[in-house]
Order: sequence, then C-alpha cells, then structure tokens
Amino acid sequence: MKNLTFALLISLTILGCAPQRDLVYFSNLSKVSNDQIQNAPELKLQKNDQLSISLTSLNTEYNVLFASANANNSNTPINSKGGFKVNNAGNIALPLVGDVKVEGLSLEEAKALITQVLKRQIKDPYVDLQLVNFKITVIGEVNRPASLNVPGEQINLLEALGMAGDMTVYGKRENVLVIREEDGVRNMVRLNLNDKNSYSSPYFNLKQNDIVYVEPDKAKEKQANPNNQLMPIVSTLVSAAAVILTIVLR
Repeated sequence: MKNLTFALLISLTILGCAPQRDLVYFSNLSKVSNDQIQNAPELKLQKNDQLSISLTSLNTEYNVLFASANANNSNTPINSKGGFKVNNAGNIALPLVGDVKVEGLSLEEAKALITQVLKRQIKDPYVDLQLVNFKITVIGEVNRPASLNVPGEQINLLEALGMAGDMTVYGKRENVLVIREEDGVRNMVRLNLNDKNSYSSPYFNLKQNDIVYVEPDKAKEKQANPNNQLMPIVSTLVSAAAVILTIVLR
C-alpha cells in the first residue's frame, strides 16, 4: 500500500509540472553591453503604399489642385489624411503631370523626383511627402493581436510587440516568426528574442506590411485540446485518493 501511495504522489507531481519558459527578452545580455546594433533599413516605397503629398508654391491654383487631389484621389482607399496610391506599375498619378515612378525609392528620393518633375510646370515648388499607411500585423500569443498603423517611418520588433500589448506567458519568445514580402517573394524568418543576437537580424527592424506571428507553447496547445480538459479533474481525484490512502495507512 505504501508503494501505491508513493506512486500516486509521483503521478500527482508529474501532472502538476509544466515546462519552464524563459520569459525574459535577451536573457543572455550582460549587465553592460556595447553590442553593435544594426541600423533600421531605409524605407523603400512599395506597391499599394499611400502617400500624402502637399505642394507649396507661388502658383496657388496648383497648390489647391494638389490639396484637393490629396483628399479625394479616387484611386486611394478612404483615409483621414487622403493620399496618392502607388499602383501596380509602381507609379503615382500627379495632377497635370501624370504618372511618376516611385516604387523602390526612399521618401527623400521620391520627394526629390516629384520636385524635379514639378519644376517643369511651376517655379520653386516645395513638396512635403509622407507615407500614411505604414502598417504591420501582429498575431498569435499577444494580448491585443491586430493590424497596427505605425506613426512614423520605422518600427522594430519589440516596439511592435509593445503596441500589441506584449506576449502572453504562453508566447514562444525563442521562436517569433516574421513574414515579409519583397519583390513578389514571401520570406519567413524565425527570431529568438531570448538571444541578444536577434538585434543583428535584418528582420528585427520591421518594414511596412510585415506580419509577426507569436507561436503558442506546448502548455497552451494542451490547454486548448479538448482531450486535456479533464486533466484538472483527474489531478484532483488523484490528490484526494493519495490523502485518503495516507490516512488509512497511519
């Protein structure tokens, strides 16, 4: 009987055990670190990007024309800032100018090109250009999965997770998937956020339209499995049986 009691207690212990997970980001980072961090890549314009373009010049008619097109461009999805959409050919359609190829250019390069094109029509144009639909998506084991609008031109993986409410305790910090499409090719890379070396990955700094997926650990998978929903009941019965046998054997 003592052996049976011991076996029941061992079973209870095993049922109560859960795999340990390192919940600390960059847990191998020393107290003082001078590691070289890779700079965020310069943003390059892509198809379906939406640009806000404002024009200031001595020609008020052109200024008004740009302002009107900025708000009411029929090729642009409804957006509070309006904008010019980069079409499938990589062009934007400017008033009285026509198509201008901006795909693959940085914002500064696109601004310089648009300014150069407008100089053929008007004198001393000043162009302000912004990307208004920089969006990333964070899904999986985070507290607030969502598609997130980025208020700027760059964001890294930690900032994205912060905007999504951080990972839950079930999220695999050592196995975060980043999905990125470039030039018609979909690339998928897994990053270990327990390791400081993930800083040096070109996928640590996110690009527009990236998708971040946080995979759940085995404990969450077991919890979601209907076959494991009886486990707490079984554990309770085993515990009760062990107590009763202990009392009887005294």
